[in-house]
Amino acid sequence: MCAYVLVAEDDEKQAELIRRSLLGEGHTAAVVHDGAAALDEVRRHRPDLVVLDLMLPVVDGFGVCRALRENDDIPVLMLTARSTEDDVLLGLELGADDYMTKPYSPRELMARIRTVLRRGGRPVDARPADPVLRAGGIAVDPRRHTVLCDGSPVDCTPGEYAILLAMATEPERVFSRRQLLHHTRGIDRASTERAIDVHIMNLRRKIETDPRRPVRLVTVFGVGYKLRNDRP
Repeated sequence: MCAYVLVAEDDEKQAELIRRSLLGEGHTAAVVHDGAAALDEVRRHRPDLVVLDLMLPVVDGFGVCRALRENDDIPVLMLTARSTEDDVLLGLELGADDYMTKPYSPRELMARIRTVLRRGGRPVDARPADPVLRAGGIAVDPRRHTVLCDGSPVDCTPGEYAILLAMATEPERVFSRRQLLHHTRGIDRASTERAIDVHIMNLRRKIETDPRRPVRLVTVFGVGYKLRNDRP
């Protein structure tokens, strides 16, 4: 079984790096950017582990950890730029299972996550047989970095792949151009909001039977785009 990990990190770029690393490990992940949203997500879906930044808006990481420990025993890995001994001790006293300071190595973070999950009794060494993300006949494999459309390989540019990976993670969610631009930054350096439209147009040529009448990767007028979950 893979784990469901909640990433509570106000730095969007850092949060996306963690999310992608988790997907590459075969886990599923949700990302929130403030402490109140983190507590709400825990109440609604109870993750197997929370990666918790201390410097969160609304409710800081200490407050989130304190609230979690009042009601639950969900493992918590604190992740922060604050590295003083007092901060470390306070985090551990509040019940954090581990504590990492920034900057950090993504490989070390994934190793720490495996260790924390193992302590909590999660069978993290038994990887899921099929970690592929599927929606509307599209299959995105985050470990192999491949895309299939109705079983046939699709040759994607890095920017196109980043967009499909984000949308396949949350099918039926409407992504704005700005949100999709965030997912391509660091991969497609020349990307702009206008470039997102070009990526979408090129993807439709590759995955739609009739790119002029898309049924998989559809436009939500005035908002953005979404990947439909049902097969055409």
